[in-house]
Amino acid sequence: MISLLSKLFIKDYKNYTDSNVRTQYGVLCGGYGIFLNILLFVAKFIGGTISASVAMIADAFNNLSDAASSVVNILGFKLASKKPDPEHPFGHGRMEYVSGLVISGLIFLMAFELLKSSFESLIQGIKEPVQSEFSLISLVIMILAIFVKLYMYFYNHSVAKKINSVSLEATAKDSLSDTISTFVVILSIVLGQFTTFPVDGVAGILVSFFIFYAGYEAAKETLQPLLGTKPEEDFVKEIEEEVLKHKPIVGIHDLVVHDYGPGRKMISLHAEVPGDMDIFELHDVIDITEVEVATKFGCETVIHLDPIDINNPQLAKNKEIVSEIVKAIDESLSIHDFRMVPGETHTNLIFDVVKPFDCKIADEVLLSTIREKVLAKLPNHFCVIAVDRPYC
Repeated sequence: MISLLSKLFIKDYKNYTDSNVRTQYGVLCGGYGIFLNILLFVAKFIGGTISASVAMIADAFNNLSDAASSVVNILGFKLASKKPDPEHPFGHGRMEYVSGLVISGLIFLMAFELLKSSFESLIQGIKEPVQSEFSLISLVIMILAIFVKLYMYFYNHSVAKKINSVSLEATAKDSLSDTISTFVVILSIVLGQFTTFPVDGVAGILVSFFIFYAGYEAAKETLQPLLGTKPEEDFVKEIEEEVLKHKPIVGIHDLVVHDYGPGRKMISLHAEVPGDMDIFELHDVIDITEVEVATKFGCETVIHLDPIDINNPQLAKNKEIVSEIVKAIDESLSIHDFRMVPGETHTNLIFDVVKPFDCKIADEVLLSTIREKVLAKLPNHFCVIAVDRPYC
């Protein structure tokens, strides 16, 4: 259905990277989600009232909260599509992440209310045991609800992958969690016919835990891009390949991808170029590279020109020795920006050592170890080292 609706209402519906197309997909999925969730709420509420099932009525209100979440999702997509302004020069793309965070908050609130009412139902049922009434209509409604929620999971997940949407993926996971909670309610309806123990209240408590977990997953998915995460390895490799196509660039380092929301990324990196070439010629190469990288990946791109000495055999040899020393200390370490400043009494080796976040060696210990090992291998060679972090 979503595929058909997208073809009918979204112009250029296959252009998933276009911000307007992304917004229209978000609004379409959100609107369709509101319709289906309200439908489920009405059906479950009626069925729960007929069968006097607290768990079923609670599950109905869970669907009502899902409808509210879809409203927040739509608002998030709309706000995220706003153009940059003087106060927000990088645009409003992160509002999509914020909306996902608000949705997770609504999920937590609903889970808490459900846990509270289910616990009260459990206590009441223990005090005054009553066998629940069986309703075939309620059972059929809950079975159909599982298929509807599975359908919602698949279409939200599919669209989320196409337009790279964290908030839609959170909605998809919430729908998948709802199928599990609905199945628990079905079990409570069936088991309630064979015992006076308040399985309905127990089922409601279990459902609330599933909803809490869905809220946790949604919060985690939306908090990560707000805090800042590493870009995908394939994306980093594509950037590197594209930059190195432009000769005479011989290498890159200090690549950073700044995420200001879907379709609003900024790339910055250092491009290594031969230091003996004409500066104007090199600057022209960097300008062309910036434009072509920005065009290919749809990102603002800033490239720092980093001249290196590629014709000095002694420098190359010393760099290789230092690199081997660093790798021997920890395989995950690497060096870049290697320079050599010879003098009458000693030679300074100036470079950055890239230390991964999971490397447990303290900076001071690492630097002193490198200096000692280099001095032992290369007498009268002193290291001037800066510790760098990998952002990709």
